Amino acid sequence: MKIAAAILSALCLAACGHVAAAERMIEKQVVVDAPIAEVWKSWTTREGVKAFFAPDARIEPRSGGLFEIHMNPYAEPGMRGADDMRFLALQEPNMLSFTWNAPPSLPEVRTQRTVVIVRLRELAPGETQVSLTHLGWGEGEKWDAAYAYFDRAWGNVLANLRKRHVDGPIDFKPFLERLKAQSADKK
Repeated sequence: MKIAAAILSALCLAACGHVAAAERMIEKQVVVDAPIAEVWKSWTTREGVKAFFAPDARIEPRSGGLFEIHMNPYAEPGMRGADDMRFLALQEPNMLSFTWNAPPSLPEVRTQRTVVIVRLRELAPGETQVSLTHLGWGEGEKWDAAYAYFDRAWGNVLANLRKRHVDGPIDFKPFLERLKAQSADKK
C-alpha cells in the first residue's frame, strides 16, 4: 500500500508539472598557460596560493584539511578572510572542493558555509582549463549581496591565476601596505 501511495504521489507531481527550482551557482572558467600539475600546486600549496590568491594562507591538502585564505593577515583571527575553511575532496590533479564563507563585511552570511568546486583539465601540454563552480547559496538580500560579491571576486581570482602563470607571482606588497595603514588609522 505504501509503495502504491508513493508511486501515485510521484505520478501526480509529474503530471502537475512540479519542478524543483534550479540551484543558483556561480560558474567561471579560465585557460591557464601552465601544465596541469603546476596549476594543481597553485591551489593546494601555501606557496601556490600566496602567488595568486591572497597574501597568506594555511593549506593542508587532504580531505578535512585546512583551506584558509587570509586576505587580511593583520586582522583578528576569524576575520582574516576564508578562516576555518576545509578541503572536502581532492582528486589530484583534476578536482578539489572546499567550504567557503562570506567576507567579514557580510556578517549575517559569514557564519554559513557554501561549497566551491575547482576542476582542472589539460587541454594541451602546458595549457590547463580551470572551471570553478560555487554553490550552496541561501535566499534573501544578504545572500544576494554575497552572491554578487563572489560573482565578481571569482573572476578576479581566476584572472590572477592566469596572470601568475604568465608574469610570475602576484605582488601583494602594495595591498598589504594599504591594509597596515588602515589598521594604524583605526588605532
